[in-house]
Amino acid sequence: MSGELLINVTPSETRVALIENGVLQEVHVERESRRGLVGNIYLGKVIRVLPGMQAAFIDINLEKAAFLHASDINTKLIISNDDLPADHVPDIRALVHEGQQIVVQVIKDPLGTKGARLTTDITVAARYLVLMPNANHAGISQRIESSKERNRLKDIITPYCSEEHGFIVRTAAEGANEKELKHDAEFLRRVWKKVQDRKKRKQMKAPIYQDLSLAFRVLRDFVGIDLERIRIDSKLTFEQLREFTEEFVPNLTPFLENYPGERPIFDLFDVENEIQRALHRRIELKSGGYLIIDQTEAMTTIDINTGGFVGHRNLEETIFNTNSEATQVIARQLRLRNLGGIIIVDFIDMNSTEHQKRVLHSLDVAMAKDNVKYSISNFSKLGLVEMTRKRTRESLEHILCGECSVCSGRGHLKTVETVCFEILREIVRVNRAYDSDKFIVYASSAVSESLINDEYHHLAELEVFIGKQIKVQTETMYNQEQFDVIMM
Repeated sequence: MSGELLINVTPSETRVALIENGVLQEVHVERESRRGLVGNIYLGKVIRVLPGMQAAFIDINLEKAAFLHASDINTKLIISNDDLPADHVPDIRALVHEGQQIVVQVIKDPLGTKGARLTTDITVAARYLVLMPNANHAGISQRIESSKERNRLKDIITPYCSEEHGFIVRTAAEGANEKELKHDAEFLRRVWKKVQDRKKRKQMKAPIYQDLSLAFRVLRDFVGIDLERIRIDSKLTFEQLREFTEEFVPNLTPFLENYPGERPIFDLFDVENEIQRALHRRIELKSGGYLIIDQTEAMTTIDINTGGFVGHRNLEETIFNTNSEATQVIARQLRLRNLGGIIIVDFIDMNSTEHQKRVLHSLDVAMAKDNVKYSISNFSKLGLVEMTRKRTRESLEHILCGECSVCSGRGHLKTVETVCFEILREIVRVNRAYDSDKFIVYASSAVSESLINDEYHHLAELEVFIGKQIKVQTETMYNQEQFDVIMM
């Protein structure tokens, strides 16, 4: 599998596109005004303790207070009790108190109405290693399956562990030599020393450690991908990335290219249009079927339909083929849209148990290309498949889109007829409550036109009923649901 990274940089925004075999697979967007917070370390202040939720709200100088659950607090840093079971979580009131200063790290960005989620188990990542200040041992990524390689890496890293910190060996370290791992360990030690120095200053207005910006982070974190080329359309960023790779990821330096072309870099491989399509609910399948993807705050639902695909043999074969094709598209769309949390897939009902097993296998194989942790359940009695995909940052839709000012996120509008009847009821209500000579209705052009034409007989009957004149005027700035009833 061949891969290519396109990095588009402007002063206000950085975008990265991962192309595999000529097809867009992932898009990462970071805006300077809304840089992701995951990985940032703060000296926070406890502002409220909630015993009922076993949690506390922490002020880290963001718009919304951050959330720290008792299970995310390293109790070794707070209390010492050798008699506690390993899985025991003490009462939150024994761990923190209001007004307390505490060092925390963001593990989930703010999402919707929810503030950032925090932990006191601090980690700092480099290319091959993750430093754990509150541990004293070496751990190996579970994705490194070879026991021989695991033992080799552990033997190299263990001498760098101390009573003050330990290390986790990342998946990218598989095959790395001792010099590369030593370089990472020393780099992380220097970073942690700076964090400790900033902590002593007790300043809460800025993070005491901030993760790398997007362009640098993707070069550090994209593992297991055979990159042929990394094109950057900013000369300054290209030079910075070259210095960074020479120091930390020298094997990537030869693949860096500055892209000076007049054609926008995201026009290559049709990236801009693919991003626009990733914001649509409906995704067409080559067979003629289609998917409907709906993202809510609680979960994402995916519905598969045969559409115009009638197949060549029988209905059962048609359904199986559509579901099988859908698994490939689902896996790609989850990566492309960065959808996480609970995902419910409503496959077209299959009577064959063998077909169900093959569809689940196809979905698992397609998802295996994803670098994000996931799990897939079996078909439920209702024919649904429940999935989870780890979510640590906002989806593409949340980054690029906002709530509709007309429907307030409902996804639909009241019909013109419904609004007309609401207006007629409002006139009756106001007439009973107040004394007036006549009424003026201000409404959108579509509603005004309907009141004057389609609903004229209802309007006339109401004038007779209340014995007062009703005048309708168009307000061009009103949306379809807006109206005002004015007494004169």
